[in-house]
Amino acid sequence: LMNAAVAQDVEPARITRHCDSVSLCFSKGLGAPASAVLAGRREFIAEAWRARKLLGGGMRQAGVLAAAARVGLEHAAATLRRDHDNARCFAEASPLPPPGIQELNSPLCSVNLMAVETNIVMVSVRGGWPSPAELCEHLQAVSEEELAETGQAVSVLLFPWSAHTVRAVWHRDVSARDTELAKNKLEFVARKCQE
Repeated sequence: LMNAAVAQDVEPARITRHCDSVSLCFSKGLGAPASAVLAGRREFIAEAWRARKLLGGGMRQAGVLAAAARVGLEHAAATLRRDHDNARCFAEASPLPPPGIQELNSPLCSVNLMAVETNIVMVSVRGGWPSPAELCEHLQAVSEEELAETGQAVSVLLFPWSAHTVRAVWHRDVSARDTELAKNKLEFVARKCQE
């Protein structure tokens, strides 16, 4: 919800005004260690409260988590905008090295820039080898060869989303420098796979 609101530059209420219920997680993108909020009609919330109690849900000293959630909400626009910018930088050509996926012009992978609207980049993997799972393994692995050729060894965690797609997601703990390192690693892995 918050990523969509920031990407569209609208208040979250504008997106949710036609919804019967809304759940908002405060972790990852908003930076809280845990917690979420559920909103809806009084009867719906009463039933959700009852179900939570039946399943053993409950928490003491929830104020600490509420404070972290509040800070996350207060800084959401700036934080999420930075995540979106980093995702776009990973996907597109940039004026400074390293190149983004689009600028790599690799037969291994590509990205639809029109689909990069928030903090998520869906990378298309072409050619059958490596598969998305194998590409993710290569990006995560660190080797002496990488260290010797690039001067750094970086482990990048992406998710094999489908038979031809890898999913990359940015959150508040992934910096612009981390994004540069991930682009360097992808360029290295793409080159090695082509060799």
